[in-house]
Amino acid sequence: MRFTRSPHSIDLIDDGDRHGGPLRSDRVSRLAPEPVASKVTATPSPQSSHGLDWFIFFLADVQTGFGPFIAVYLTTEKWTQGQIGLVLSIGGIVGLIGQMPGGAIVDAARSERLVAGLAVAAIGMAALAYALWPIFPVVVTAATLHAAASCVLGPAIAAISLGLVGPLAMGERLGRNARFASLGNGSAAAVMGTAGYLLSSRSVFLVTFLLAIPTLLALARIRGREIDVAQAHGAVLREVPDASATSVVGLVRRRPLLIFASSVLLLQLANAAMLPLMAGVVTTRSSQWAPVLIAACIIVPQAIVALMSPSVGRIAQLWGRRPLLLMGFAALAIRGVMFAIVHDPYLLVAVQVFDGITAAVFAVMVPLIVADVAYGSGHFNLAQGIVGTATGIGASLSTVLAGYVSDSFGSSIAFTGLAGVAAMGLATIWLVMPETRRSPS
Repeated sequence: MRFTRSPHSIDLIDDGDRHGGPLRSDRVSRLAPEPVASKVTATPSPQSSHGLDWFIFFLADVQTGFGPFIAVYLTTEKWTQGQIGLVLSIGGIVGLIGQMPGGAIVDAARSERLVAGLAVAAIGMAALAYALWPIFPVVVTAATLHAAASCVLGPAIAAISLGLVGPLAMGERLGRNARFASLGNGSAAAVMGTAGYLLSSRSVFLVTFLLAIPTLLALARIRGREIDVAQAHGAVLREVPDASATSVVGLVRRRPLLIFASSVLLLQLANAAMLPLMAGVVTTRSSQWAPVLIAACIIVPQAIVALMSPSVGRIAQLWGRRPLLLMGFAALAIRGVMFAIVHDPYLLVAVQVFDGITAAVFAVMVPLIVADVAYGSGHFNLAQGIVGTATGIGASLSTVLAGYVSDSFGSSIAFTGLAGVAAMGLATIWLVMPETRRSPS
């Protein structure tokens, strides 16, 4: 098999595989009118591949600084819980409504690297603002800036990945992305926790600001000429322009995209509240060891994601997407049931293995399936924004509804209800979600 590359595409020429046999022909999912040439895969240079690896690693470090550390830091600065909650809510609202505009910005950009670089710089400045001026107007502005920048970073990373390797190698590349993100999250939590303990909670945001520098340096290592801009947006060449295939209205009416967005909403509705709810249960049953147990419940899934994600990407191309989606939802449902019936706080940590399975699957599957269903539209990143909006809605509703059910009927009923929502997602994938994998034909 050999490849020819034009400035806009990579065309597959079937010369048989490298072992002398014929190229295996699988049915290609016809989600959009077929283009002239199907872009399949490219081989980026080691410099670009490693640059993307380290960009994701350091970016995960940077983003970790805006997690629970915000509440801790602002509390030490004599903020009330109401003020802290307001700031977090503002950031959450901006992050939710900015998903689709963020994706559209990346689709309109001629350089995903530039968009990503500006977003990282904005997040670095937001961290510096937190550290130097922890007053309400500055912190609200910084929270808004951070949330808005984050809305373009996810689509930008996926677009750079797709532009570098093409759709057929996208699964493995996304698995690699998830591994480095998980490693970055784990290392950053350790570094920032240590800095906060030994120095001050303010130092966490200074470290976050400093980490933006290697993040930008790693981004600069990715060679812009190796990123196929049209491919990064999900666009393809056609002999005759097809307005229906490339219109935004046509995109949002694609049935697989709508089904998948609904499935992701159910995923987040079932998943987002599980760990916070379980943290409350653990604290009630074993307050002395609660911080250690909660930390273990966070570390265990991260380790599994780092180990499993590359394999998930490879298997997705061999088996298809649906079997892995079913496995991810099944693991989530089992986790909910186990949380409902297990009472030993230490066994609850073991149950978090299922969280790692779900996280490893969907860290790869979400951008991969979006790339499948948006293929040929030229609006890959807008499609990511649509699914991101569904993610935000599901997560927001999850914590509110689960908290109410737990207060009214007990935590076991709440966990059982969350498991039931996960089962609904499983049924949705089983009954109506089509296979979206594309194969050379």
